[in-house]
This record gives sequence, C-alpha cells and structure tokens, in this order.
Amino acid sequence: MASKSSKTDHLKGVSFFEGCNRKELQTIAKAGDEIKMTAGTIIVDQGQMGREAFVVLDGEVTVKRNGRKIVSLGPGAVVGELSLLDHGPRTATVVCDTDCELLVIDQRHFRSVLEKSPTMAHKLLASLAGRIRSFDRQYYG
Repeated sequence: MASKSSKTDHLKGVSFFEGCNRKELQTIAKAGDEIKMTAGTIIVDQGQMGREAFVVLDGEVTVKRNGRKIVSLGPGAVVGELSLLDHGPRTATVVCDTDCELLVIDQRHFRSVLEKSPTMAHKLLASLAGRIRSFDRQYYG
C-alpha cells in the first residue's frame, strides 16, 4: 500500500484536483482508502447508484458507455467523481484491464473534507466546470 505522501503525489497528477495545494491533497488522501482490484473487475457499473469515486494509482481501466468503449485510462485518472456530488446513477461502466491499485474516496468522507475547507470546494467546482466545458466543446463544437 502507498504511503500518505505517495498518495498525495498521485493526487497532484489528477486533473480533478489540479487547483488544490499540497495540504489540501494530503487531506483528500487521508479521506481515501487504497484498494486493489484484479483484471476484469467492474469498478463502476453504468446505471447503478454511486457513492464513491476512484483514483487510478496503478494499472489500466476502460470506460464504456452503453457497452461501447469510450476511453482507456491509467494512473492519475479519476472515475466516478460525479458520485462525490450526488447519488445519481453511474453514467458509464469502468472495468480493470489490468490488476489495479485504486484510491477510493466515498461521498461521506469527501463531503466532510469540503465542509472543513470551503476554499477547496470552490477549487473543485471550478475544476469540474472546466471539465464540463471541455466535454461540451469536444462533442458540440
């Protein structure tokens, strides 16, 4: 298992957390648990209710929507992040292509972190808005 500083270093490379400083990343790292999943394991299943997000620390995953491959992702990717904000259904299925090490952050712990640091909440909302704008430009021009 990775040390707290190693988890923090991984989070530095995650675009969702790009506006966070080292102390904020350490707080997020403490709120998460490192888990291992084997190749072929479904991390999130489209349509199921989500309550956590996953940061890929090591390994490769594939994101599928309606059974169609969207993208392959590796270390530094985050999946399921919308579930940190709501209890809505998963928008895609994510499967481990290889054995993976993941940092799982559940909604309850994440909200606790944000309640203690409104500044971090603003940074993450700005990051999420930027991602939505990027996807909008990518798909709609």
